[in-house]
Amino acid sequence: MSIWVCGEVLIDKLPTGDVVGGGPANTAKALARLGHSVEFIDGISTDAYGVAARRELERDNVGLKLAKSSDKPTCTATVTLSASGSASYEFFIDGTATFDFNTSWLPDPERLKPSVLHIGTLVTVIEPAASVLYTWAVGVGEFAPIVFDPNIRPSVMGDREKYCQAVEKWVGISSVVKVSDDDIAWLYPGQSQQSVADRWISQGVALVVITRGANGLMGCTANSCVEVDGVKVDVVDTVGAGDTVGAIIVEAITKGGVSALEGDTLKGVLQLAARAAAITCSRAGAQPPRKHELLEVMG
Repeated sequence: MSIWVCGEVLIDKLPTGDVVGGGPANTAKALARLGHSVEFIDGISTDAYGVAARRELERDNVGLKLAKSSDKPTCTATVTLSASGSASYEFFIDGTATFDFNTSWLPDPERLKPSVLHIGTLVTVIEPAASVLYTWAVGVGEFAPIVFDPNIRPSVMGDREKYCQAVEKWVGISSVVKVSDDDIAWLYPGQSQQSVADRWISQGVALVVITRGANGLMGCTANSCVEVDGVKVDVVDTVGAGDTVGAIIVEAITKGGVSALEGDTLKGVLQLAARAAAITCSRAGAQPPRKHELLEVMG
C-alpha cells in the first residue's frame, strides 16, 4: 500500500526565479525524501512548466502513475516574500491542468487501498474540482484515514464565510486536520486556537495539529493537548515548512495509526516535525529534509 497525496503541483514564481511548488506537491516530496512510497494525484500539464514539475517530483521518487497528463496549462503562483520570509501568493488557476479533476481518472480506493490520503490547499475550495474531490474522498475514507490541510489562501477566495463552509465540509470527513495559526486567525477571527480545535474534535476529528511558526506546534485530541517549542534556525524562507509538518504526521500514522498519536507519542512526533520544519526554513524554496538529515539533527 502507498500513501496518497492529492492536490496541486504548480509553479511558484519567486523573486529569485521559477520553482516547482504547491502545498500538496511539497508534502509528497517530503514523504518521498523520508523514504516512503507515495503516489501524487493531480493533473500535470505537458507544457514546459508541467515537464519541469514532473521531472522534479520523479527526481525525489514521488510516484506519478495516478496523476493525469493534460494538454491544459500549468497553474502558476506569483510569490511575494516579506522581510521575515513569510510568503503571499497570486494565482493563475482557470482552465489549468492543475485543477482538472474528474471521476473518470481518479484512482479507485477499493481496488488500490491506500494507507493514508493527504489532501488540501486550493483543490479543496476551487470548483468544480472541490466537489469532485469531496465525493471521491468520502469513498477513500472508507479505506484510509484522511489528513486535511486547508492551507488558506485568501487571495484566491476572499469570501470568509464561503471559505469557512468549504473548510468545515472537509473537516467533517477527516481523521486529522493540520492547520496553521494564521489559517485559524483568518477563518475564525476572535476565536482561540484551542476552541476551534475542541469544536472540530467534538465533530469527530481525532487529531488537530496547529503550526505556530517560531512558536512551535500544538496537537489536540479528545484526551489532551500537547505543545512543543519551535526549533531556532536562521530563516531563509518559510515556503514548505507546514507541508513538511504534514509529511511527518502522515509518516506517524503509517507507523501506528491515528489512535496512537496521544501523549508522549504525539509529543515526540511534534518535536520531530518542528525539527523537520526548521530544516526546510533554513533553505530557499520548499526543500524538506531527507531521512539522513533528520537522523543527524536528532543525534
